[in-house]
Amino acid sequence: MSEFTTIFPRGEENSAYARYFIGKSWLCPLSREQVGISNVTFEPGCRNNWHIHHAAKGGGQILLVTGGRGWYQEWGKPARELKAGDVVNIPPEVKHWHGAAKDCWFAHLAVEVPGEVCSNEWLEPVDDAQYGAL
Repeated sequence: MSEFTTIFPRGEENSAYARYFIGKSWLCPLSREQVGISNVTFEPGCRNNWHIHHAAKGGGQILLVTGGRGWYQEWGKPARELKAGDVVNIPPEVKHWHGAAKDCWFAHLAVEVPGEVCSNEWLEPVDDAQYGAL
């Protein structure tokens, strides 16, 4: 990890959400005022489970990729490769996952889009065979 750096701190190991990830990740909350923003760092091969950001109004998430190489995929669509500078807008109610490439560290800022009655629904892990084919 020493050669992988981004401008935001790595934070603590993401133990609170570890059960929703394959591999190890780190979480550093950057802002909890007005808009929630966290730096999320993934070791190579780490990805989160399929999940949905629910909201009665507004909501969703924006990913701002700050380093490394990773993937984003919506249910029923091909995976999209991500690199520093990429932006992913995730509307509410869209089943998706994101994480590192097999051979590369990955980091993004996760921006919580304000909304009403927001919650996350964590679902099944990303299939190893499908991930391995990326």
